[in-house]
Amino acid sequence: MKIIFKSLLVLSAFFFSPYVAIADDGSTFEDYPRNAGEKLGNGIANIVTGFVEIPKTMIVTSNNDGVPYGVTNGFFIGLVHAVGRTVSGAIDVATFVVPTTPLVEADYIWQDFDKETTYTAPQWR
Repeated sequence: MKIIFKSLLVLSAFFFSPYVAIADDGSTFEDYPRNAGEKLGNGIANIVTGFVEIPKTMIVTSNNDGVPYGVTNGFFIGLVHAVGRTVSGAIDVATFVVPTTPLVEADYIWQDFDKETTYTAPQWR
């Protein structure tokens, strides 16, 4: 009986969470499919292109601090950002039913390619 109750509780949380998110920020129900779809697409794109953070960060760091620093430290910083972008993409895919903004600043890797990636708290859409 406890297993059935827990399963129903989890399913109801997934079912009602989009409606709670819509009611919280004044969005209309018509905005929900677009916002959820954007979050899903963004998450998939960040999972697939996360590894591009390594050369991007190496280039940005080389331009700011010089080539030797950019090639060495930029590689390791880029590796951390690659993991961060990939994991945040996976989180976005797993939670796309709750339409929030992405965790990564610069939603896609190709936006603001000349700036280092930063991370923010998600906001309701």
